[in-house]
Amino acid sequence: MKMVKISFLIISILFIWFAQNYIDPYALSILNNIAIFAILALSYNLINGVTGQFSLEPNGFVAIGAYITALFLISADTKVDMFALEDPAPIILAMSLDFLPALLVSGVVAAFVAFILSVPVFRVRGDYLAIVTLGFGFIIKILAINNPKYTNGAMGLNDIPEFSNLYWTGGIMILTMLAMLNIIYSKFGRAMKAIRDDEDAATAMGINTFWIKTYAFMTSAFFEGVGGGLLAALLTTISPDQFTFLLTFQLLIIIVLGGLGSMTGTMVGTILVIGGMEWLRFLDENMTIFGYETGAHPGMRMVVFAILLIIMMLFARKGIFQDKELTEIFKKGSK
Repeated sequence: MKMVKISFLIISILFIWFAQNYIDPYALSILNNIAIFAILALSYNLINGVTGQFSLEPNGFVAIGAYITALFLISADTKVDMFALEDPAPIILAMSLDFLPALLVSGVVAAFVAFILSVPVFRVRGDYLAIVTLGFGFIIKILAINNPKYTNGAMGLNDIPEFSNLYWTGGIMILTMLAMLNIIYSKFGRAMKAIRDDEDAATAMGINTFWIKTYAFMTSAFFEGVGGGLLAALLTTISPDQFTFLLTFQLLIIIVLGGLGSMTGTMVGTILVIGGMEWLRFLDENMTIFGYETGAHPGMRMVVFAILLIIMMLFARKGIFQDKELTEIFKKGSK
C-alpha cells in the first residue's frame, strides 16, 4: 500500500508539472475542473459511500467555502464598488487573507458548521437524513440571497483574483486522495464501514456511532469548503445559483458511477463525468455526416451522456470499482 501511495504521488506530480507547462489553456481549464470536482467527490464519498450516510449537503458546504474565500481575496475598495444592493458590512470590508490561509479558514468554517449540524442531522437515518441535509443546501442559498450586505445578494461576487492553477487544484486533489485513503485504512475508517454495513451491530460492538459519523461529516465538509474556495478562485465570479442541488446531484452521479466507498472509483468517475461532458460538447454543434448537415442541437450531449451512463450502470450496478480500491483488485487478481 505504501508503494502504491508513493507511485501515485510521483506520477501525479509529474503529470501536473507537464500539464501546467505544456498543455493548451482549454485543456488546462478542463483539468482544473476535474481536479476540483475530484476533491469534492472524494470528500463526499467519505460520508456517503464509506460511512453509508445518505447526505445531500455538498452544495451548501461548497457555497460556504466559495463565499468565504472570495470575500478574503477581494480587496476592500473592490467590495465597496461591487456591493450594489447594500453597503458591505464592516466585517466584510475587514476580511483579507492570502490564498492558502483563506482556503484553510474556509475549510475550518465549513467543518464547524458541519459539527453544529451533526446534532440534528444524525438523530435521523436513511431518507430522513437525506431530506434534512437537502434542506441545509436550500438554507445556505436563501441566506446568500437575502443578506446582500454580506454576500451582495443575488448579484453574487465578481472580480475574484484568479489563483487556482493546476499546482493548487491538482496538489490539493493529491492531498485529499491521500487523506481519504489514510482515513479508510485507519481504525476510524473501519468503524465508518461498520456503521455503513450495520449501524445497530456497530453500536452493540461499542462503536460511538454519533462521533464517528460526526468525524466523517466534518472531514467531508472541510474538504468541500476548500474545494469551494478553489472553485471561486478558478471561476473568478460566483452567485447563489451556482450552488443548487444540481451540484450535489453531479457529485452523486460521480461517486455512484465510480463505486460508493471507492476513492479510486471516485477519481475515475470524475474523469468520466466532467471530462466526458466536455468531450461530448461537439454533439451540441452543427455537424456534417455523409454530406448532410445536422444543424445545432443544444443539449444533445446531455442526452447522449445520460444514455451512456445508463448503459454503464446496467453492466456495473455497484459502480465501476464497487467499494474496492485499485490495490485490493490487484491483490484479488493475483491470488
